[in-house]
Amino acid sequence: MEELNSQSVLLEDDKDGVRLLTLNRPETYNAVNGDLSSNLINALRAASANDAVRVIVLTGSGKGFCSGLDLSTVESMRHGITRHQSLDPLGWVGHLALAIRECDKPVIAAINGIAAGAGMAMALACDLRFMATSAKLTTGYIRRGLSPDAGMSYFLPRLIGWTRASEWILSGRDISSMEAEQVGLVNEVFADGEFMSRVMAYATNLAEHAPIAMTLSKRLLHHAVDADLQTQLREEYQLIQRCFATEDVAEGVRAFLEKRKPNFQGR
Repeated sequence: MEELNSQSVLLEDDKDGVRLLTLNRPETYNAVNGDLSSNLINALRAASANDAVRVIVLTGSGKGFCSGLDLSTVESMRHGITRHQSLDPLGWVGHLALAIRECDKPVIAAINGIAAGAGMAMALACDLRFMATSAKLTTGYIRRGLSPDAGMSYFLPRLIGWTRASEWILSGRDISSMEAEQVGLVNEVFADGEFMSRVMAYATNLAEHAPIAMTLSKRLLHHAVDADLQTQLREEYQLIQRCFATEDVAEGVRAFLEKRKPNFQGR
């Protein structure tokens, strides 16, 4: 198990190929500051490079998933910014969105409480999203005189459509778990008392699939967002040929013929 240089992100012991990453600033509802952002980016990159990790679950400690940017640090950040940071076209929340999106493993957002602003955008960058019944979402930026960041304006219209995304961003209103499920933003809503056990059970089942096929499938889905059909068909053909060359495909065929569950090894 890799180690982090602070307690702003907690790493649980991996279980059945699932790595749980917990944002750990409960006193701020896990608001994002520079320390949390850099630690989460490092944790995601380490998990992506670790062959023993097949699925990543991202959640928050306490009552919140992530309340967005820690506004109490904005003034000190503004005065303490380095030359390199001032020239960075993405900012650290942008790099956080990329770290989630570019991770080779499926990333599941377990939205246990409020997800606002950059915290909501973080959840949108994940591949799958589950919400606790009492959890809420809000773009939130407009309430503080801000425009979106962290990929909000990229992910949200692609997930729920331009018109609805415009309303959510421009109104900054709260979105219930029921509404989020109705519009297809989250995969499923679980009761508060069984939320994490249900999410982890789903992640464990997902981790039983062939790791190489899951990685290539994730890449295809992301590539398809902006690709034309012919380009996507070529990409599909190239990647499925890579799958056919793996031992996992041979195991999958054997398991089918022998009427048993496959045991994929990621080779």
